[in-house]
Amino acid sequence: MSSLRVSRTLRAGAGIVFAFLYMPLLALIAFSVNDSSSTVWEGFSLRWYEELWNDPQILAATANSLTIAFTSTCLSTIIGTLAAYALWKRRSRMLMSTVYLSLVTPEIVMGVALLALYQAVFRFMDIRLGMHTVILAHVSFCISYVVLVVLARLRTMDGTLEEAALDLGATEFQAFYRVTLPGLTPAIAAAALLAFSTSFDDYVITSLVAGVDSETLPMLIYAKARRAISPSVNALCAVIVVVIGSLVLAAQRLQGR
Repeated sequence: MSSLRVSRTLRAGAGIVFAFLYMPLLALIAFSVNDSSSTVWEGFSLRWYEELWNDPQILAATANSLTIAFTSTCLSTIIGTLAAYALWKRRSRMLMSTVYLSLVTPEIVMGVALLALYQAVFRFMDIRLGMHTVILAHVSFCISYVVLVVLARLRTMDGTLEEAALDLGATEFQAFYRVTLPGLTPAIAAAALLAFSTSFDDYVITSLVAGVDSETLPMLIYAKARRAISPSVNALCAVIVVVIGSLVLAAQRLQGR
């Protein structure tokens, strides 16, 4: 009887925690299909999604965000996978500490540091801030996520398989490409999805290193929210929550394979 009570208590506690986490998101989705422009429910309507689709500023910001996220994901996935493989072979605590340092560094500090670096370097190259600086900034913090996800998969693999391939006449590249890489595919896909969602959602670093022609979706949402919360912003945020949530769930499923 006591174990049954404990089980019910744990379930109730878990229910409260999940309600605390997801009730705001559910309210956001509900207001995005509200026919009223206020928080008073007046009936179901998709008018705000239609307004969202017909807003050229939002479409342009979405295109910028997708371009930045896709490019930075490709670059960070390639670099991070190779870095994870090197750390797996090297097993250096100092190098691993640098990966963790990138994760625990506050975003505002990282953004200011990148901005200072860009200003110092680009002053001599006559280059201005723009999409390229945002992509480089996103690659810099997405690499750490890729390294940790791929490295976790590598640590569960048998390193003697590569040695056997080398003994049978394969080159180091062939051993990596034909033996290790196929086993890393789920982890690489999960890391790429995580990097994409992180890049697409970033605001602090992006706002510091973006140029006048590289406004992203989070920057536009924040600018609109400072003036007034429009129902079209609710619709936009609801779409982002569903898309990013789907990517995170897909990444967790792939990582568990």
